[in-house]
Amino acid sequence: MNKPPPQPPPDPAEPTGPGGVPADSADSAIHARGLTVVRGTRRVLDALSFDVAPGTVTGLLGPSGSGKSTLIRAIVGTQAKVTGTLDVLGRPAGSAGLRSRVGYVTQAPSVYGDLSARQNLDYYAAVLGIPRSRRAAAVTQALTDVDLTSHADDLAGNLSGGQASRVSLAVALLGAPELLVLDEPTVGLDPVLRRDLWDLFHRLAAHGTTLLISSHVMDEADRCAHLLLVRDGTLLAADTPQALREQTGSDTVEDAFLALVDSARAAEGPTPSPPAPH
Repeated sequence: MNKPPPQPPPDPAEPTGPGGVPADSADSAIHARGLTVVRGTRRVLDALSFDVAPGTVTGLLGPSGSGKSTLIRAIVGTQAKVTGTLDVLGRPAGSAGLRSRVGYVTQAPSVYGDLSARQNLDYYAAVLGIPRSRRAAAVTQALTDVDLTSHADDLAGNLSGGQASRVSLAVALLGAPELLVLDEPTVGLDPVLRRDLWDLFHRLAAHGTTLLISSHVMDEADRCAHLLLVRDGTLLAADTPQALREQTGSDTVEDAFLALVDSARAAEGPTPSPPAPH
């Protein structure tokens, strides 16, 4: 059966589709309009506009170098030279009042290698101001959530990369953040652990936490309620996985992404040929 040709992506500044993404900043966990980051002469992010609904799992997907990490740093307030509008939980990104409300898990584990997993969590629980009477229970629950109880007393420096990343995730969970931002959290994990982590992400969303999860693994897209697809610093689409497949006549989100890339390239026109040598 011939598939219909892909349609041009909708204007990301006007969120559409069955995902029901709110267009009002007050109704959004993340609200971006004209978000731009320039590095030298290059636009790393080029006028991105989108909304992330509260209490949902939103996937930020795109190939390496597409601007995902830069966008995440802008959202958590650590990216310099950001222009445009970017509100997080109703306040400008990076506001001091957001520090206890936003959890951020980087690609590289952010733990002390000379402390055990449990000691790392106990230290961060104290920093977060969790009362001593509740600290041990909070640490144990976080270790259980990320399936690290059997390695709780191992030095973080002796853990595998995937295990150390889970310690970082457990640290972020300690503060019960309203928004949890994760940069490639499943890299290096086996399929069973990846499944278990996604189950945890959905449980958190069911209890009201908003999650933004970046990945370059397209088969994780269907685990998300909503997707932001980025390429070369531009937003190709913001919609549900089903809507993106239907819009492009594709069987998978990966095929939909490729169709949108092809459509964007066609709109850009042919690449000029280099000048002939003299």
